[in-house]
Amino acid sequence: MRTRVATLGGSLLRPEVEDRHVWLEGLCRAVNEVVSSGYKLALVIGGGAPAREGIELAKPILGKDIEALDRIGIAATRLNATIVAEALRKSGNDVAPIIPLNVEDAALFSGNHAIVVMGGTEPGHTTDTVAIQLATKLGAECCIIATNVGHVYSSDPRINTDAKKFETMTHDELSKIVGPAEHQKAGQSSVIDPIGARIAKDMHLNLVVLDGRDIERLRAAINGESFEGTNIEG
Repeated sequence: MRTRVATLGGSLLRPEVEDRHVWLEGLCRAVNEVVSSGYKLALVIGGGAPAREGIELAKPILGKDIEALDRIGIAATRLNATIVAEALRKSGNDVAPIIPLNVEDAALFSGNHAIVVMGGTEPGHTTDTVAIQLATKLGAECCIIATNVGHVYSSDPRINTDAKKFETMTHDELSKIVGPAEHQKAGQSSVIDPIGARIAKDMHLNLVVLDGRDIERLRAAINGESFEGTNIEG
């Protein structure tokens, strides 16, 4: 059975998204349709506001202990993953009974369930990286990165109004934008984590970046249909 892997930015579940309850209900309907089409699905959920808030609260005590701050962020991703998993289960889906703590367990659960939902795994690995690792483990055709921007841009379009929007691009072009494969500060994010981008390049895994606030775009991408966003290949 074909498997689709997507990472959903934590911002999609938090107050940054208007009508987020409607968004979550729409996600459940989209997943129902995708699974009914014959796909298995693995979702990796980001930390969003709870991760940032927890990290900021602890920083005066933990200082520059990046691993400890990362563990706080990971806990937030697992909270968000639990919200998504329970919502999907309530909608009648066959969801793995627990949130896997690592990619290996997620792959095992995927063999027995239609849907696996997880969060982060270990310090230094963002949920982008986890999703890309899981996609390669499951032999998925691509990894879908659903966030709060619609495309990959040559620079931050909020700062540079002349930033170029990419519909398609290569892994080499992406690497020049996201920078070297180094762990960024705890709680910090870019359109794609550079470590994950490097893994995808090395494994020849296609990536998709799209605005996950638009459930129809997300549904279409997971279902293998045309969608608005950026395809990264080669």
